[in-house]
Amino acid sequence: MAFAYTLPLRVVQAVLSIIILGLSAYVIDTWNGLFNDGWTPSSVNFMLFTSIWTLLAVAYLVITPTRFPSLAHKWAILAVEAITMIFWFAAWVAVAALWGDIGCRSRGGACGAGTAAIVFGAIEWLAFVATTIMAALHIRNTGRHNPHHDPNMEVRQVGV
Repeated sequence: MAFAYTLPLRVVQAVLSIIILGLSAYVIDTWNGLFNDGWTPSSVNFMLFTSIWTLLAVAYLVITPTRFPSLAHKWAILAVEAITMIFWFAAWVAVAALWGDIGCRSRGGACGAGTAAIVFGAIEWLAFVATTIMAALHIRNTGRHNPHHDPNMEVRQVGV
């Protein structure tokens, strides 16, 4: 993508994902310590999965356009963006619903970590909304027949 804000957003997405990974892992570990039955809420498990998925997705979205352009088809980029955006929306909403159901109001421990994960998850979702919109605009602005067509390429070639 030719947008100037893409790489900084990718850094934000990766950092938030690492933070949420730690917070959700802490909640899962604390939950197991409290109940000792090996069961944790599926919504928190899904948030943990989503943070790991995001690290893989961000690696794909950053590396493939520069190193492996044949794997960075514009529709594949949009698909990864959209799937990750949907995952984040589902993850933070599900954990927020759980926190509302169990009445988790304290600021410390697993309740505080879960609340922080919800907030960071919502911010992560917004970051993916932005990059998904950028990917969709890229598809709209490129040629229909050439999947890698850059409308500014003609200008660059004329100036050479």
